[in-house]
Amino acid sequence: MSPKTNKAIETPTKTSQAPTKTSQQAPKTNIIEFSLFAPYNKGAALMGSFSDWKEIPMKKGKDGYFRTEVKLEDGVFDYKFKVQSLSWFFEPDQWVEVIDPYATDVDESKGVGTVRIKDGKKIVDTYVWKHDDKPLPPDHQLVIYELHVADFTGGEDDPNPRGKYKHVIEKLDYLCGLGINAIELLPVKEYPGDYSWGYNPRYFFATETSYGTTAELKELIDECHARGIRVIMDGIFNHSEASCPLTQIDHDYWYHHAPRDPDNNWGPEFNYEHFDENLQTYPARKFIGDAVRFWIEEYHIDGIRYDAARQIANYDFMHWIVQEAKKTAGMKPFYNIAEHIPETTSITNVDGPMDGCWHDSFRHTVTVHICGDTFDVEQLKDVIDCKRQGFLGATNVVNYLTNHDHDRLMVELGKRNIFDAEAFKRAKLGAVILMTAVGVPMLWMGQAIAEYKPKTPDPAKIDWTLLENDLNRNLFEYYKGLIHLRKNNHALYTENIDFFHENAEAKVLAYTRWNGEGSRVVVIANFSGNYLAGYTVPNFPADGTWHEWTHDFDIESGNGQIVIDLPEYEAKVLVWQ
Repeated sequence: MSPKTNKAIETPTKTSQAPTKTSQQAPKTNIIEFSLFAPYNKGAALMGSFSDWKEIPMKKGKDGYFRTEVKLEDGVFDYKFKVQSLSWFFEPDQWVEVIDPYATDVDESKGVGTVRIKDGKKIVDTYVWKHDDKPLPPDHQLVIYELHVADFTGGEDDPNPRGKYKHVIEKLDYLCGLGINAIELLPVKEYPGDYSWGYNPRYFFATETSYGTTAELKELIDECHARGIRVIMDGIFNHSEASCPLTQIDHDYWYHHAPRDPDNNWGPEFNYEHFDENLQTYPARKFIGDAVRFWIEEYHIDGIRYDAARQIANYDFMHWIVQEAKKTAGMKPFYNIAEHIPETTSITNVDGPMDGCWHDSFRHTVTVHICGDTFDVEQLKDVIDCKRQGFLGATNVVNYLTNHDHDRLMVELGKRNIFDAEAFKRAKLGAVILMTAVGVPMLWMGQAIAEYKPKTPDPAKIDWTLLENDLNRNLFEYYKGLIHLRKNNHALYTENIDFFHENAEAKVLAYTRWNGEGSRVVVIANFSGNYLAGYTVPNFPADGTWHEWTHDFDIESGNGQIVIDLPEYEAKVLVWQ
């Protein structure tokens, strides 16, 4: 898809005279190349607004690309391809119309891609980046906020529809106030229709038009960077939507012929094992590699969450794509996160391809303990300290109490008839464990204000009016304080943790976090429904003055112990003074 420029036209002739008015107004005509990779298809043609939709023949080269050149003035044009399909669900060599798989802008209502020409080159838009020089936090310092563009805004009493990139920008001050320094966007690649979570990508280089323009997405990312917030994209690379152009061109060239796991199938699955001997290329790897490099170069993203890594099931490919991502990102921090359910240490450890992995056992284990379903101290210790599960470091896991795939904690509590102040108390206990466990914490949108809508594929706007309620506002301030605590006590960035006290009968667990510079934090958690007055915690890490963060008071420890009141389903957080 690289544009070809007519140098004789593009380069002005040197002259001692000023250009005439006529020459100033004369449109610049450029020779632009259109290409389509379809190495085993017999024929292809280009159609566009520039040809009154008449077919322009394309010639195939030895590299497998069909190409043609068109003279175009600077401007915006619609186009599509017509190709003799090799897909098994069409008649042999049937001519089908397809949108360019590499189209960076798509109008599905017209069934076309859109190309913009400026100064003789294909461009995505004319956006000028303003904040590329701003420093961004490293992986171990991240507090991630997962959000869906369509549902993140618009829950207020607002007569106007909201849910676009520009409306997310309006909420960045809220995220900054909370202390968030990374957002993880549910997929924003173009999908069918105007509402979806985005896990059905049809076009891998085009952005979802219902959220706004390409320039507006760039402005969102730019404004995040201005505030020191990294932007992680959710990447869908195990499958595509059924009508992705690649499925129409030559299905089995890029995809497995049939689902390998019918019970966990969401669309045609990319075949990363298929190697084209003639062209010496892995077709699916080539396509996804081009997409990943494009998103990093064009949109300046700071990380990728790889959906359904278990279903990809190809570590060679994942090693390669992660290295391609990091090479493209250059010196800037770039976090590669796998969704592998259930999690596995092999995907992050010494020979593993990824930097981090979604820690789903953390969610499950902490949830059932907060809800009072069980108490298993060994299970709790395993998820609070991921090293006990075999992970090597703090950035190897992303901890969460919920995400887009699961009901929120308030819903889980409600299922058990736990409501109002009692539910909020338990939500705070979960927040403490999330922010003090080994790993990178992640919040699902609305979590910090106790949004209680259950998981649904239908529109579910965040109810921002919840912040007007005392309990909800108090939970927000609690999360805000915990995030501040994390940023100011770097013990919580490390892998260091010691479970120095456990009492299965009383359902109490205590642990300490520390670093080599003197930062030390202790958590004492009561997972029971009993108020434990004057509870003695033995084997305390150090004698002296500690500050109890949750209720803002100092307390002394001595003789290797501390005595403290432990309300039901509450955690005390002690910071070394």
